[in-house]
Amino acid sequence: MDDLLASTLRMAAPLIFAALGGVFSEKSGVVNIGLEGMMIMGAFFAVLGSYKTGSPVLGIILAIVAGGAIAAIHAFLSINLRADQIISGTAINLFATALASFLIGPIFKTGGQTDVVRGLSYNLPGFLKNVPVLRGLNWFVILALVLVFVSNYVLFKTPTGLRIRAVGEHPSAADTLGINVYKVRYLCVILSGMLAGLGGAALSIGITPLYRDGMVAGRGFIALAAMIFGNWKPIGTMWACMLFAFGTAFQMVAQGFSINLPNEFYQSIPYILTMLALAGFVGKTEAPRADGEPYVKGER
Repeated sequence: MDDLLASTLRMAAPLIFAALGGVFSEKSGVVNIGLEGMMIMGAFFAVLGSYKTGSPVLGIILAIVAGGAIAAIHAFLSINLRADQIISGTAINLFATALASFLIGPIFKTGGQTDVVRGLSYNLPGFLKNVPVLRGLNWFVILALVLVFVSNYVLFKTPTGLRIRAVGEHPSAADTLGINVYKVRYLCVILSGMLAGLGGAALSIGITPLYRDGMVAGRGFIALAAMIFGNWKPIGTMWACMLFAFGTAFQMVAQGFSINLPNEFYQSIPYILTMLALAGFVGKTEAPRADGEPYVKGER
């Protein structure tokens, strides 16, 4: 049971980072289905940074920068050019997938998979290692859980959070009060990319210290489902991520059961949970009112 819980926490960390990014972006009024591509960028550039420097910490920093950079493209298309945010996010997913796949060849001289690089150490302080469920966990898990409560405090207990929520609910009213709608949305979308990039790093050098084509495997979309499941709130989103991560961890454990079922059945468990969540079985959820709506200054 301890191994299952520890595995759930490890699998939840990448989802939590990306889902928190989605919360910030959509709370400001910008739909970001490009989280998948931003996680891909984070996963690849974390490995690249660790490969070139030998430091997983520098790899993590590069992953955050890469995620933020591609998110800035989404912000420009969505905010300045008022492009369809779904199409923009989809384009980013396709671009990130192709770019990472292309760069593997000239950099690592292989096809479809990078070399194994130095991953993040599992060196937690001694008093944490003595807690059974925390054995085998790394700093990504701790950071993800801390960021959940920091994000919740920022969004619901600070003036900054109030501005973000105002921009996502009624941007014209926020503009009237002197809030720079464009600036807030830019910052939140870029922050979402940075968090998704961190999620990608947690998936690659935090769990499997390499990058291979398809390793993100829809986790960006699962993070979006977790955000909806959690009603666009950090703590609720965290529990949703835990549920989906439990599905992933359980399918790994369940394959060792004596029950004669195809492996594909077990592998589908987290995606079945995602579809159930998106189908509305989690109860009523309510997105920010201006979510997905481009803002034009001066319009009412």
